[in-house]
Amino acid sequence: MKYVYILQSILFPDNYYTGVTKDINKRLQYHNYGQSPYSAKFKPWKLVTYIAFSDLKKAHKFERYLKSGSGRAFAQKHLR
Repeated sequence: MKYVYILQSILFPDNYYTGVTKDINKRLQYHNYGQSPYSAKFKPWKLVTYIAFSDLKKAHKFERYLKSGSGRAFAQKHLR
């Protein structure tokens, strides 16, 4: 399974991060250890939402949607 996930910064709660991974727990640790240049400055993170996909292309397509203007509005209304 592939997971599209949304993280929320604990110290900066207005900041969110959206991504795709095969292992949610490992990816959350990655962000909280500061290994991603963007997310390092807003750590620590907590997992808010994840959606499972069996198809990697569909997962990436949904991630791109969530990063668009209408996708961010959808996520704010339904997923956060």
